[in-house]
Amino acid sequence: MNESITLEAPGSQNTGHTPLDLTHGSSSLEPGPAWELARVTRAAAVASAARVGRGDKNGADGAAVAAMRHLLGTVAINGTVVIGEGEKDDAPMLFNGERVGSGGGAPACDLAVDPIDGTRLTANGLNNALSIVAIAERGAMYDPSAVFYMEKLVTGPEAADVVDISAPAEVNIRRVAKATGRAPSEITVAMLDRPRHEDLVREVRRSGARLQLLMDGDVAGAIAAARTGTGIDLLLGIGGTPEGTPAACAIRSPGGVIRGRLWPQDERERARAVDAGHDLDRILTTEDLVSGRDVIFVATGVTDGDPVRGVRRDAGSTVTHSVVMHSRHRTVDFIESTTPTTH
Repeated sequence: MNESITLEAPGSQNTGHTPLDLTHGSSSLEPGPAWELARVTRAAAVASAARVGRGDKNGADGAAVAAMRHLLGTVAINGTVVIGEGEKDDAPMLFNGERVGSGGGAPACDLAVDPIDGTRLTANGLNNALSIVAIAERGAMYDPSAVFYMEKLVTGPEAADVVDISAPAEVNIRRVAKATGRAPSEITVAMLDRPRHEDLVREVRRSGARLQLLMDGDVAGAIAAARTGTGIDLLLGIGGTPEGTPAACAIRSPGGVIRGRLWPQDERERARAVDAGHDLDRILTTEDLVSGRDVIFVATGVTDGDPVRGVRRDAGSTVTHSVVMHSRHRTVDFIESTTPTTH
């Protein structure tokens, strides 16, 4: 099943990057790197699916990393991993600076990869684990360097111009409610379930808004907040910086916004951030996190969730569900793939 949702094309941007035609055509489902990247995330999702619910998050992540690394080597790109997952918790990873793709005369590009966003979700058999690859023009992706966490705000296109990450949660909830023609009590806020959010949880509930706490998977939460009809209107709170850039890549297509601010955990990390040249007071926009004309986000479900279902194995077949988002064409394409199960 292919479902294509095409939105109004955005205006061109002069970003200083060399434009890429990563799709080789007008649709992200035509032959080319976008289609090939869906094969990459499918392979990673299938490799980890056998470990869903088995309590071994690093085993699941390791299987996904190996599959993703192997398939990325076959894609016609000259890519550099700018955002790799795993560094902050010593998990298996595709490392920052790793070169991927078949190289040669293929276009140079940045990649953000997360073989499994939601390793604990996978280990515990819970929803919203995804395998993710995002790609953009070389030099287009923001590198958070030594800071592992970021304060984030994500919402959809209707409220994109009225939210402010510096404002209290209650203010942003009222603004989203007004922009969408609803009462604050009808707004749902997604947030990672972490002790650091105790005060923020109280503030959201004091506003009258509903709260959806996430064990993990704030990329899936960000996508839900940016898209209409998901039941999530706003994502708030502190999450990983490696997830911020792929979330921004995904948001470029439906037209929502992400705002971010680096959040060092301690004075040592603060000093490293300053030494690396980061302005810790700077509010990062969607375009700061990923710029350029061609931004592609691809995800395949490991477990069920939004926007895609998880891997299914039955009747001798493996069924996967993927989403491909392309910023230039403002397309969101859903792919269901069925392949024979090998033994």
